[in-house]
Amino acid sequence: MVEQEEGHSRSLVTGATGFIGSNLVRGLLNKGWKVDVLVRPSSSLDMLADVQNSLSIHAFNGKTEQMLEILSKVFPDVVFHVASMVVGEHKPAQVEELISSNITFGNQLLEAMSISGVSKFVNIGTYWEHYENKQYSPVNLYAATKYAFQNILQYYVEAKDISANTLKLFDTYGPNDPRPKILNLLLNAVRTGEKLVMSPGKQKLDLVYIDDVVNAFLTAAERLLAGNVRGHEIYGVGTGEFVSLRNLVQVVEKIAGNSIHVEWGAKPYRPRDVMFPWDYKTQLSGWVAKVGLEEGIRRCWNINNAEG
Repeated sequence: MVEQEEGHSRSLVTGATGFIGSNLVRGLLNKGWKVDVLVRPSSSLDMLADVQNSLSIHAFNGKTEQMLEILSKVFPDVVFHVASMVVGEHKPAQVEELISSNITFGNQLLEAMSISGVSKFVNIGTYWEHYENKQYSPVNLYAATKYAFQNILQYYVEAKDISANTLKLFDTYGPNDPRPKILNLLLNAVRTGEKLVMSPGKQKLDLVYIDDVVNAFLTAAERLLAGNVRGHEIYGVGTGEFVSLRNLVQVVEKIAGNSIHVEWGAKPYRPRDVMFPWDYKTQLSGWVAKVGLEEGIRRCWNINNAEG
């Protein structure tokens, strides 16, 4: 257990064992925050191995009563709710876990916050909630659960005096990302020579480097701590610079100095494939993406190669 230092803000982070959450944890520690993380008893802590001794780790048994005990004990200045189950196309067997992970767990967290007096909350949503740039049209069930939770959050904001920021993330990437994201597939293919079977490749992407994503979380927390958030604020966290999948392949080839064997059009677009990212209107005050696409991919390529 790490004791809190007087004068330092204290955070509780869910989803800390994943790529985004573990990078957020490091970002908070680097800024002098005291960091508590909430994990499942079965969660692997591999992504936190380098900072594990600097954290207070709480294993959550799934019961709302225990959630209240943890929130009352930790009493964080800000809760960062990063935990999500992300599924592109769900199977029937995944419905229960999607609801449990993306709605029930967050609801238990908000209920415990409201009772224990913890009032500042940073949440994540997804640009997949806005298919074809609509005000609300979920690309998939995952996006629908993220939007449903935001409606539950709205109740706690209005009725329980919680202040919240929801950051709707676009495609995220960075070094040592274990997720099967498109950029990781491309970087692996350029190393191995593996042929990739793809759609026609005309869909546009907005890729945000992990350091910029972490800075968005920190900026949102600063707004909450400064008392600049009233109610529930919702922001898109993107670069505003779009690249087609075909052009992304060219960027990776340029940086790696090698070609990627892609069979374009060998498979169809996915149902409700996003051809153009959400054109969000509300920018998080005090935040802007700083790492350009080529620089971000170059960092991934260099770091991943250096580590084997």
